[in-house]
Amino acid sequence: MPQTNSVPTPHALPLAGLRVVEFTHMVMGPTCGMVLADMGAEVIKVEPIEGDRTRHLLGAGAGFFPMFNRNKKSVAIDLHQPEGAAVARKLALSADVVLENFKPDTMTKYGLDYAALSAQNPKLIYVSHKGFLPGPYEHRTALDEVVQMMGGLAYMTGRPGDPLRAGTSVNDIMGGMFGAIGALGALIQRGITGRGQEVQSALFENNVFLVGQHMLQFAMTGQPAAPMPARISPWGVYDVFTAGDGEQIFISAVSDAQWVTFCQVFELADLKADPKYATNNDRVRERGVLLPVLRERLGRYPAAEIARLMETHQLPYAPIRKPEELFDDEHLLATGGLADMTLPDGPHAGETSKATLFPFTMDGQRLGVRLSPPMLGSHTDALLADLGYDPVGIQALRQARAVG
Repeated sequence: MPQTNSVPTPHALPLAGLRVVEFTHMVMGPTCGMVLADMGAEVIKVEPIEGDRTRHLLGAGAGFFPMFNRNKKSVAIDLHQPEGAAVARKLALSADVVLENFKPDTMTKYGLDYAALSAQNPKLIYVSHKGFLPGPYEHRTALDEVVQMMGGLAYMTGRPGDPLRAGTSVNDIMGGMFGAIGALGALIQRGITGRGQEVQSALFENNVFLVGQHMLQFAMTGQPAAPMPARISPWGVYDVFTAGDGEQIFISAVSDAQWVTFCQVFELADLKADPKYATNNDRVRERGVLLPVLRERLGRYPAAEIARLMETHQLPYAPIRKPEELFDDEHLLATGGLADMTLPDGPHAGETSKATLFPFTMDGQRLGVRLSPPMLGSHTDALLADLGYDPVGIQALRQARAVG
């Protein structure tokens, strides 16, 4: 049966009752917070009075805030004001987990570093998201693109001599996910020992982990890994083809059994009978001859017919999709892979959009959207009251511009 987009009841979510305070911006830290929030934690996003800068980014950054800040509360605090920093420390000390992704020593200035907070709350788990783990590079300013360039990923993605970053924020997103994995491990250990700890996750080290398979490819073969567009494919048929109607489609046949079926489906009896193409390794060696023949033969079919035949015979294939086309993907819609949420900022603020959910289920359900990405400071008063501030004290903080 298709799964619905229902959200598990609060007691069913694994991190229900856990408080997380995040001092983060951009993508990496907010991703970590989103993982914990989707799994049921109360995640409180501390923003400057003017708001997280990603609320108002243009172009490729326009999706950052709504994507990575759902299921969170927002409190606006000016850490530069002594009264604001004091509020932030009180809030952080109420947390089980604190997240941050600022430059080294930034949090120390406000008494929000792990050493200061853990001295008062030894059970605290503190997750730092950095460009680099401690070492020679730790004071460099890092971005996803920076570490992709220096960490081999852009080299592998682009054509020879033309390094190209990946088409999404892979290191930021995965770095945040590894931070969340570390936090979950620390929570389990705290349950055993009663003590918290500091967890660190870093963009550069994440990127190196991603290209580790290519490093070991060199160790195993003695041959440097070629950029993906110039790679020696391990499969004879594994490429993008242009159909007769001009549409592109990815087609593959990665086993000898699939090759036999592929030849039968597309009436390629002569290729099936040719000993040059008998095994996958034979086809790899003959790719330069084989692929032009396949392009010409497959070019006689419209893309929809190729897809139908590949689907019918359980051969791997894929249409070439653009991100915006995924809003209407029948599988995502049928299985609850997209959830409604309200956009918080920009020209479409207040409108409803679909958001992508984590690609796993728990107890047969997807982890849904309980809270749309928050408006700036929309939970400030309630959270301050929870910390013991009365209305007069909250108003005084607001007049001092310590909170928003």
